[in-house]
Amino acid sequence: MNPYVTLKGVGHTYISDEGKAIKALHDVNFDISKHEFVAVVGPSGCGKSTLLRLLTGLLIPSEGAVEMFGKEVEGPRDETGIVFQKPTLLPWLSVKENVLFPIRHKHGAVKTVDKRRADELLAMAGLSEFAERMPDELSGGMQQRVGIVRALLLDPEILIMDEPFSALDALTREEMGFDLLKIWHERPKAVLFITHSISEAVLLADRVLIMSERPGTISGEIAIDLPRPRSTATIQDSRFGRYTDEIRRYIYQPRDAAPAPSIAKVVNL
Repeated sequence: MNPYVTLKGVGHTYISDEGKAIKALHDVNFDISKHEFVAVVGPSGCGKSTLLRLLTGLLIPSEGAVEMFGKEVEGPRDETGIVFQKPTLLPWLSVKENVLFPIRHKHGAVKTVDKRRADELLAMAGLSEFAERMPDELSGGMQQRVGIVRALLLDPEILIMDEPFSALDALTREEMGFDLLKIWHERPKAVLFITHSISEAVLLADRVLIMSERPGTISGEIAIDLPRPRSTATIQDSRFGRYTDEIRRYIYQPRDAAPAPSIAKVVNL
């Protein structure tokens, strides 16, 4: 089966206002397959946000190529849905109208089938009774669920998530992780999930990609062999702690020292 997403030798360099070249990414290579959940972790400033912009077509790489379905990405694509760090809901629209906004903006009108799909997605996310509420009447976690539903409305093949739970408190963040897994299980997508949380990456992902310090590259990957569906019992599994320890050692040890593998399947790239 051909991968949905392929990055081949991708690098990106910014030019500052002073004309200085700042290399954000270098020789990034990885694939994402159909319905695969891939998380990306790494130190601050390693280029995770640049990676997201390249995948969404908001940036064109200085080096290499980003491909989706075998074609080079040259701009934003309908097959890709994006969930940002903040839900960026329009405060003057109801929850349901916020969900429908991308279709109204793109096509100028909303069809009955679109409204029906919005209702189905809101029900799946546990938001049916809040469909006519305004965003400021919802908690932070509920607003972020609205953002996820909005990204799913166009039924994208690929969902890219940029630290979507980073602004939430620890308990809400964990709850949102389980909500996301439920939604993903019911409507499978290829997911790239960017996060600073190692435990969140292990809970959610099939694979965790580990980025180096800037210029960022994929310095390794760890396959997460934990059964699905995942639950609070997953967090209590002894393997869960060993995976998080493995990733933490990989990130924090010197770059020229190879990590000692434990149960994790570590691939040095």
